[in-house]
Amino acid sequence: MPASAFLAASAAARVASLNLCTDEYLLLLAQPGEVVSVSYLSQDPLESPLWRKARSHKGNRGSIEDVIGLKPTLVLTMGGGGRSTSLLARRLNLQTLDLAYATSLKDVEKNLRTVAAALGNVRRAEAWVAQIDALRRSSPHRASDAIWVSGSGESLAPGSIGAEWLRLAGMRQRSLPGGRVTLETLLTNPPSILVRSDYRSGQMSGGTRWLKHPIVRRAGAIQLVTDGRPWTCMGPLMVPEIERLRRMPR
Repeated sequence: MPASAFLAASAAARVASLNLCTDEYLLLLAQPGEVVSVSYLSQDPLESPLWRKARSHKGNRGSIEDVIGLKPTLVLTMGGGGRSTSLLARRLNLQTLDLAYATSLKDVEKNLRTVAAALGNVRRAEAWVAQIDALRRSSPHRASDAIWVSGSGESLAPGSIGAEWLRLAGMRQRSLPGGRVTLETLLTNPPSILVRSDYRSGQMSGGTRWLKHPIVRRAGAIQLVTDGRPWTCMGPLMVPEIERLRRMPR
């Protein structure tokens, strides 16, 4: 259903979000009384910078059954939540808004405006949209050769939204076979800048051990550590992270 269909009921908005990425839009744009539930993932400090705000609301496990008793007027999903979710929502006469996964900055702006409109005031999105536009306009003309890397060597495709965000920080994501970086690449052809994600860095896993390898630690003339949590959804929380990366010495 188009977001504009919710405008008339905006005064009584009671919104539940079933997805970490839709949690982000809801928590940034809604008034406290408009949020009835967010996913448990957003309440985890290792998953979301918004965990404190998220913990002021009831958590759910990503299923519509978890929020039925809260009587939401709108349920936010991303990726549809499965056929059973949509069928149950229709049977219970619950309005759902399924946001698209963002594959570009334009998609992030569209999602911001869609959620704001669903909450009854599209202007709530404008401050965030303006910040994204300001990053575009002030983006460095020259971009440094860079590789973004997370656990086990996962990286970004040059045409991805992640690379688009990285470009706003003045870095050009290098093309890598299969979207992964190997220790051999870092040893023989290191980038000018290596951007290391610290996502769940406090946990013991094969991925985090890979990032602690001496070759990774020495690769790149410059190494920047980025907060890995916003990179999961690539949504508006990337704005302050890109601003932070810009300020880091190089």
